[in-house]
Amino acid sequence: MTRFTPGRRQILAGAAALPFLGAAARAQGSQRYSSLNMFIPAAPGGGWDGLGRAIEQVARQAGLVGSMQFENVGGAGGAVGLPRFVAQRRGRPDALMVAGAVMVGATLTNKSPVGIRDVTPIARLTEETLAVVVPANSEIRDIKGLMDALKANPGTVAVGGGSAGGIDHILLGLMIKSLGRNAREASYVAFAGGGPAQAAILGGQVKAGISGYSEFAEQIKAGRMRVLATSGEQRIDPQAPTLKESGIDIVLGNWRGLFAPPGISADARANHIRFATELNALPAWKQLLETRGWENAFLAGEGFDEFLKRDIEATTAVLKEIGLA
Repeated sequence: MTRFTPGRRQILAGAAALPFLGAAARAQGSQRYSSLNMFIPAAPGGGWDGLGRAIEQVARQAGLVGSMQFENVGGAGGAVGLPRFVAQRRGRPDALMVAGAVMVGATLTNKSPVGIRDVTPIARLTEETLAVVVPANSEIRDIKGLMDALKANPGTVAVGGGSAGGIDHILLGLMIKSLGRNAREASYVAFAGGGPAQAAILGGQVKAGISGYSEFAEQIKAGRMRVLATSGEQRIDPQAPTLKESGIDIVLGNWRGLFAPPGISADARANHIRFATELNALPAWKQLLETRGWENAFLAGEGFDEFLKRDIEATTAVLKEIGLA
């Protein structure tokens, strides 16, 4: 849930292997789609793509969908792909899009003529804590070291993450603002997908990186990246303090969900909501959330509509406050 309290700000903002589900498990729900088109407004390898592929694996095994086709169109935090989804899928009952907090911020920052208000909200599914990381061989040993470098001269500390204006960029802006500097001084390097961002961090093209913890998890486990801090209320990595624990009064999360095209019928929207609700109830989905380190943030229908309205308003306010809009 999005919430802002004095001294604290929170914006709620590849599938793990799952055990095979047999015929009995597949009979849990009726098939909602014989074929479903899933649109990912980002390059392969990032959080939206990972969520879409996870949905496919669980939904197909459970018999909720016969087949799924994917289209990835990356760029500008979804601002490139979103107009395509709106124009080409308008009115189609067999199409869904994965998007979330990043798109809210990116479309506002880029002043995109097509925004998240132009699609049909279906359900919020997950929320994820962000991680601030450096390569394992970095001279920056902890979050204090990074904050000291940012305080001295933010422009010399290149930090990589998702698209400009997205949740990763917002977190860096808030960190810099907490030091009494202007967020516009940030040297933020935006990438269209998780793969290029990881390559840049590991290759030393940037000094640090910010993204959802799960996107860095394999590199952290392999010892190629070091976590300096995470952005949630509680630790998700025993070795990494939260920003709040470290004296940086910021709590921030990244939510993701499903959207349908504009112009669909009430029956089509109801079917999408039933699909998301049944997916969320599956034991295999709960297992996947635990494996991936995603929090179950399920909210559908009118509740999601209201959440989205508040999130757009809150994100707009924060982006203006830190000089990104």
